[in-house]
Amino acid sequence: MSKLFSQMDAVCHRFEELSVRLNQPETAADPALFRRLMQEYHEAEPVVQAYQALTTAQDHLAQAKALLEGETLDPDFKEMVQQEISEKSQDVEKLENSLKILLLPKDVNDGKSVIVEIRGGAGGEEAALFAHSLMRMYTMYVQSRGWELEVLNLNETELGGVKEAIFAVNGAGAYNRLKYESGVHRVQRVPETETQGRIHTSTATVAVMPQAEEVDFALDPKDLRIDTFRSSGAGGQHINKTSSAIRVTHLPTGMVVECQNERSQFQNKDKALEILRSRLLAQKQKEQQDAINADRQGQVGTGDRSEKIRTYNFPQDRCTDHRIGLTVHNLDKILDGNLDEIIDALATHEQAEKLRQLNTQSDK
Repeated sequence: MSKLFSQMDAVCHRFEELSVRLNQPETAADPALFRRLMQEYHEAEPVVQAYQALTTAQDHLAQAKALLEGETLDPDFKEMVQQEISEKSQDVEKLENSLKILLLPKDVNDGKSVIVEIRGGAGGEEAALFAHSLMRMYTMYVQSRGWELEVLNLNETELGGVKEAIFAVNGAGAYNRLKYESGVHRVQRVPETETQGRIHTSTATVAVMPQAEEVDFALDPKDLRIDTFRSSGAGGQHINKTSSAIRVTHLPTGMVVECQNERSQFQNKDKALEILRSRLLAQKQKEQQDAINADRQGQVGTGDRSEKIRTYNFPQDRCTDHRIGLTVHNLDKILDGNLDEIIDALATHEQAEKLRQLNTQSDK
């Protein structure tokens, strides 16, 4: 704990410094500086409050112990003090853990918007229909969070399934919540096309990447080959007759992005470059040097049925996240975008694992 307290002394000192600077006229006169300091102040505030709560609880515990070690107490009062010491000790332990969690290193991408890619995996048309269900689920979840969803590219099947869907989710903290969705999602249900009532198992892959701005990852025009072609699928005469779709190839890696959702070549080019930057940034941040789709391949695997992070079982009306062994029922509710229970459990598990590692390191 000594290391924790020394760390907190620095945090509290910085917090007091921020309080002073935010009230200075020269800070108010510089909007950019004021916003930056205010953001830092808001980030430090819960940490300082947790530390103050911890020191108060420790003082109360010390007072109770001193009372017990003082003059002789009658049995009833002694028992009451011992009970208070037990309760205060538990409070201190909980507050220490809460403070450690607040001090855990943050993912630099947590505050960013994201690019989400969904593709049908093993299972043919049923996999494409499941991919459509996942896109609907995420669309409803995004709406419930007050974020904005923008479809960047959509390749549908004749039966209404999704071969590939790429969309941006714009909103503070989108990556912090949606990052847990990367991987293979498996569905077990009786397809509408199944005449004998047999349960089929199909998969869809989901990749979630932090959105990359130009300042995060600059693309060199010399590294790009940009081709135009006619859009496929439904869309009316304009789309079928005009070469508005864009294919961007990143020559150093061979990574290819296609975008045909917009009517304008320029719009499709902008969207394709946005996707490409995010893929390349994700690849760079994970330090994977494979040539094509290195980060995305690491996230989603091959789409094989055995590589799953979550199973949606319709006959048993359950959803199981295999990473933490969590099973939740009421599948319709989940597919309507009610994902917070699962995401909260994954976030809590991740925090607990980081805390365990931190405690292990401090014990050495």
